[in-house]
Amino acid sequence: MTTREPAGYEADQRRDDLSAYARYLAAMDASMRQKVALTAAHLLCEGRVADMGMGSGQGSAALAQLYPRLEVIGVDIDPTVVELARRAHQQPNLGFQLGDIAAPVFPPESLDGIFDSSVLHHVTSYGGYRHANAADALAAQVQQLAPGGVLVVRDFVDPGPGQVLLDVPGDDGDGGPDPRSASTAALLERFAGEFRSLSAEPGFPLARVDLEPPGALPAPRPGWRRYRLTHKHAAEFVLRKDYRADWEAEVKEEYTYFSQAQFEALFARLGLRVLSSTPLRNPWIVRNRFAGRFDLRDTSGARLPCPPTNYLIVGEKVKAGHGVAFRLRAAEGGPQQFLRIEHHQDRVTGRVFDLAARPHPTLDIVPFFFAGETAYVLARTSYPRPIAHACREETPPLDGSGPADYLAEPLAVVQTEFPVGHTVERTLERAAGVPAAAIHRMIPGTTYYPSPGGILEEVRSILVEVEPTFVNAPSDNVSGFSTSGRIRAIEARQLLRAAQVGGLPDARLELNVYDLLARFGLPFGPWIGDEIALAEARADQPGSSAAAAAGARGAVAVVQPTPLAALLERPSRRRFSRVDPSASAGFLEVRRARFEELAEGGGVVAARELEYVVPRALGALTVSTALLARAPSGEVLLGVDDHDLPAAQSFSGNSELLVAPAWRLPRSARALADAEAFARARLELEYGVQVGEAVELGGAYRPSPGLTPELVQPLAFVVTAVAPDAAAPEAAAPDAAAPPSAPARASARRLHWVPLTSLVAGREHLPDGHLRVVALRAAHALGAPIAPPRPR
Repeated sequence: MTTREPAGYEADQRRDDLSAYARYLAAMDASMRQKVALTAAHLLCEGRVADMGMGSGQGSAALAQLYPRLEVIGVDIDPTVVELARRAHQQPNLGFQLGDIAAPVFPPESLDGIFDSSVLHHVTSYGGYRHANAADALAAQVQQLAPGGVLVVRDFVDPGPGQVLLDVPGDDGDGGPDPRSASTAALLERFAGEFRSLSAEPGFPLARVDLEPPGALPAPRPGWRRYRLTHKHAAEFVLRKDYRADWEAEVKEEYTYFSQAQFEALFARLGLRVLSSTPLRNPWIVRNRFAGRFDLRDTSGARLPCPPTNYLIVGEKVKAGHGVAFRLRAAEGGPQQFLRIEHHQDRVTGRVFDLAARPHPTLDIVPFFFAGETAYVLARTSYPRPIAHACREETPPLDGSGPADYLAEPLAVVQTEFPVGHTVERTLERAAGVPAAAIHRMIPGTTYYPSPGGILEEVRSILVEVEPTFVNAPSDNVSGFSTSGRIRAIEARQLLRAAQVGGLPDARLELNVYDLLARFGLPFGPWIGDEIALAEARADQPGSSAAAAAGARGAVAVVQPTPLAALLERPSRRRFSRVDPSASAGFLEVRRARFEELAEGGGVVAARELEYVVPRALGALTVSTALLARAPSGEVLLGVDDHDLPAAQSFSGNSELLVAPAWRLPRSARALADAEAFARARLELEYGVQVGEAVELGGAYRPSPGLTPELVQPLAFVVTAVAPDAAAPEAAAPDAAAPPSAPARASARRLHWVPLTSLVAGREHLPDGHLRVVALRAAHALGAPIAPPRPR
């Protein structure tokens, strides 16, 4: 393990206690950890932050404890609540203030961050159910926010207009009026009469659907009842149906007041650039309170996803005349200038693969420094990536997230004729104001292919230790739009937590942070994403699981492991030859569009024509998988495919490449359930693998947002059974860059079951970006050790 030495400052100037930090975060419940992570993912490491409507003050205290360089002020309108919070939580960087969150509390432009957590629906509910109260409150808060500061709202979201069918049990309680003992159906009927009980006219229309023509719609389950109501009222009910002890208080509140589109439009009008707009689904609530407890369908009978348990929107205040959003327009035309499509034929199968290539290699520069035992990374935040906006109408994100066209990412530069050291020095001086004299050392990072199935791109990274600087300054203008983002210091573990909850869509920054922390022996912090329930090994035959046959959650197959060293010693292969475009079926296409950057009033402040690459027939969404099994010894194994891809041969000279099973999704996949079903079917068809329920392995990520709108959702599956023929000689499997109409193979491909710890320890041999992401996240989620990377 590498030992870090003090560099340019006294080693005893330490403000953070990492062990205390880990204990404090681990002691929080999952909901509070998610709340803090979502907040901190978009806040500065230093500055003044207001937690509006802080209630008990626990969330304010958590932020102050975890981020001692932040000054946190909890605000509440109740003087008793404020006094109790002051007594309960006493920290040097924490204060509490009496104030109305819907009115000015602080001087104009004096705050670097504002957080509203499940509070704005109180402003509307106890203000005559006037939804405009929330807009007025946010307008007042934006006035107190400094330019570059962020406003974070975590609340409920209106699912939008329309009627739905809601099936609920009528036999899980009695038919009486007591909410504590009533059946779910009886409770719904009561709710329809008293929702918004403070109103002069409470309640809403609810119709019981008793008779349907035979076969017109799927019948309700035995003992269940079906009701017709608005989508909004269905969401309002299922979100509170389990809060029966305080039912009389619950029916006073209206949880939802704005739809996601209304939130996003409001933020734009207020001069806020949307950095994140994401419906959230608490995994515990979904599993324990939603799954099997109700059925939600549209009026045609098609099943609808369960409503989000929360919603998060984050906006950055911009200066007047700067852009807040992008609009896509048709390009004026002209020849293809930036991207090119190559065509490679597999000499074994005859299939032709398309690859999109950019002109020059990419270098990711990751400056870092230490404050005590805490590592900080200088990243470029709020950088315009309008290509991420493309294809949203064709294939919207699976999680329902809205446009977030300004991203956090490493300092990515195109490597030209200058040596790497000169390139790093020039970039840090120009983009971050870090002179060469402030650079202590450069550490070669790793090399990876962000999306090798269809993108011919090799990214090299370099870690650069610099003098400690909590910079927060505009970057030099290299984007051609109204901004090129800001360079700011972000606590490294904060970036990992953000990735786990969907707050960091750039995978390259995440991969480098894992390497940085591992290199210096620093902890990653607790995993705050969804839990992976991986049972212990059973005494079953390899590849089988008796518990799996019973459908038990977390049951796991036992398979024989393959050492990583054995895979790396396999003979090299060269399976591809370059061919003319006429040999290709045209799987990939390069598109050109005009991207217009809009200011808060809708006026165009900048515009550029950009090229990007997409599959012609499939969508911009990809699902990647972490397939988890156990060895007879109990060791955790990850399923890896020894594949052949032309991108690997183009860079390394050989075509073999260890990959995670991943697929481009069809355009019909519109929800996570669709992606899970698609992946489950492909795993059994192509690999002979049966799996349990899917777990979201952190948030979705963009492998190359300057080149493609591709968005990847990683899913973890516990393997429950492996077909006996899965170890048969492999045939070519369908791939993201080959035509989907290619004939299906006759036998399952072989997966190699490699110990997870050896995969992450040897990740310098895993240039497939998707495999690196799922391996590192799975190891983090399961608490497996992650060793520092070794030079390749």
